[in-house]
Amino acid sequence: QVQLVESGGGLVQAGGSLRLSCVASGFTDHFYVIGWFRQAPGKEREGLSCISSNEITQYADSVKGRFTISRDAAKNTVYLQMNSQKPEENALYYCTALEGYSGTTLTAYLYDDWGKGTQVTVSS
Repeated sequence: QVQLVESGGGLVQAGGSLRLSCVASGFTDHFYVIGWFRQAPGKEREGLSCISSNEITQYADSVKGRFTISRDAAKNTVYLQMNSQKPEENALYYCTALEGYSGTTLTAYLYDDWGKGTQVTVSS
């Protein structure tokens, strides 16, 4: 089981930026993907971005051009830089991991392990 701990959430003004961090540990497979999802009250969990062990990235259309996913391998940390945030993006943001997968996916049910989430609130 992969353990994931998110941080970096908080209050941000519309149009502002936040950077989320996810520290991941416990990988047993060379092939994996780490993703960022969010879930707002009353809405389904939404995939935002992911990065694979072979450095492929994927972005949802809703965040493309505004969000950037990156990795610091030395720190076992994946980041999500979120720019130009919108009020409708209030949500609990989750980091997640899928082992034994060489590509990318933003399909939530495929992921195996999840962090507890970090809250992002966008004010207007």
